[in-house]
Amino acid sequence: MPEIISDTSPLQYLFQTNLLDLLRVLYKQITIPEAVAREIAVGHALGIHLPDLTACRWIQVRQVSSPALLPLAPDLGAGEREVLALAVETADSLALLDDALARRHARLLKVAFTGTLGVLLKAKEGGHLIAVAPVLDELESLGFRLDAATRAAVLKLAQE
Repeated sequence: MPEIISDTSPLQYLFQTNLLDLLRVLYKQITIPEAVAREIAVGHALGIHLPDLTACRWIQVRQVSSPALLPLAPDLGAGEREVLALAVETADSLALLDDALARRHARLLKVAFTGTLGVLLKAKEGGHLIAVAPVLDELESLGFRLDAATRAAVLKLAQE
């Protein structure tokens, strides 16, 4: 199984929809870079509803070993840059990224990736989620950006 390296967004949205445990169920363990841990800590301080990383023993924080890659994508946030850097330095990895620009960089770097929607589809396929449509509604109410074409494609893949 690949090492799963997550950005902040999938953690935030799965937590806010009460589905964070899907990551543990589907992948057993998740790695996050230090920048994502910092983003979550800052979010907590601002009162944003985010997971308590100390309570999620299946989420490990790891430092980027090769910081040389980090300045190559100045248009990305620190969390996204560190997710990509960890994914590049980890032979068998899967990055969890929602941001379109981060996903574009992942393609250029030949980093395998999925996002919150991919996690939901995998969970439904594995019988861990009854329906995706209500979760999409909840995600949109939380501010998750989802255009009509993507929504339709996800629902088609989910056979809904």
